[in-house]
Amino acid sequence: MLVDSHCHLDRLDLSIHGGCLDTALDAARQRGVGHFLCIGVSAENTAAVKALAQRYEDVDCSVGVHPLDLEPGTEPALEWLLSELDAPGVVAIGETGLDYHYEPEAAALQQQSFRLHLEAARICGKPVIVHTRAARSDTLDLLREAALPQAGVLHCFTEDWNMAKAALDLGFYISLSGIVTFRNADALRDVARRIPADRLLVETDSPYLAPIPYRGKSNLPQYVREVAEFLADWRGVDFESLASQTTANFKRLFPQARINP
Repeated sequence: MLVDSHCHLDRLDLSIHGGCLDTALDAARQRGVGHFLCIGVSAENTAAVKALAQRYEDVDCSVGVHPLDLEPGTEPALEWLLSELDAPGVVAIGETGLDYHYEPEAAALQQQSFRLHLEAARICGKPVIVHTRAARSDTLDLLREAALPQAGVLHCFTEDWNMAKAALDLGFYISLSGIVTFRNADALRDVARRIPADRLLVETDSPYLAPIPYRGKSNLPQYVREVAEFLADWRGVDFESLASQTTANFKRLFPQARINP
């Protein structure tokens, strides 16, 4: 069984599935995907991801505000985060983090929000899902500062081995998306080969970043199979072993997930 450890089910392009999320999820299930983690990115989509987790037994969700969804004066309050996190099906906090690639001018606001999410994670004990781009030093500094007792994950990882190793040393997991299949991703493939087997997750980040051979098209949870098959071949293990290992890793990282044994 596979787990799509990071997908945005409320944002999928469902045109190839007749506009039906049920059909899209069934297509993924038929390809061996047995669980989905639907990610919160803003106050506005919190209700939607929670509703999906309540609707489907094999969907859990997270709650948080993405660094690119922040506006001055609208940063989330700690009380709001803790309240939203205390709900059935909400197994993680985020995604949160830092993105200086698109909004370097918002660094201070992003850091404030990231610290708040990390404090909420410390209080509630749920794992944090971290987005980081062009912000290696600050991301690691804030994670070290938080010193969370529980693990978290750097999702859709695109950085180098030095950053991966630093995150692993902090107890974090590394999640890889379809980017690892791209022709220009040699540096990331080096990281993919070196991640310890018990710290690796797979994801789609759908509807974004579809893997080869679907690059340029809208991504779907069913394509996590392509990510896993590529990684199994790249790491020199059989597909079933990688699927079993990454699923076990997901269960360990997200102990509240309602995933079948």
